[in-house]
Amino acid sequence: MNRTVFAVSVAAAFAAGCGITHLLRPALAAETITAQIIHTGDLNGDQLGPANAGGMHSKTYVSADGATISIQDGNVGKHMHPNTNEIQYILDGTGTIWLGDKEVKVKPGDLVVIPKGTPHGGTKPDGRTLKAIAIKTPPQAPDDTKMLN
Repeated sequence: MNRTVFAVSVAAAFAAGCGITHLLRPALAAETITAQIIHTGDLNGDQLGPANAGGMHSKTYVSADGATISIQDGNVGKHMHPNTNEIQYILDGTGTIWLGDKEVKVKPGDLVVIPKGTPHGGTKPDGRTLKAIAIKTPPQAPDDTKMLN
């Protein structure tokens, strides 16, 4: 019962955030929603684009008025987004990540809620790198990533 209440609360908070974002701040991304099926299990590594300096591959599949949705695969250093909330759904891989001021274990099926300004990343996989769906609201500006030590 508590997990259901938590999941509904997260979904409601996300929807409310998208609504408020739409009213208070113009979108940083053009609306490009199309009906589609994304076979996340088929997407790995270079299929998601070239790796960044830290080894993370990422491709945005939905860019809308209040949010973006991308698939991320690989390791990323510890960082934060001062102006963007992020929700990650772990698809594949297990390991630890920083979330706030502690390291936490993650596995497929976990939902990671990262409020803006929260340190996260520093991925340490146990075998296969982590692959996740990343939902960012409002859409992340190009300069909204601050790398941390």
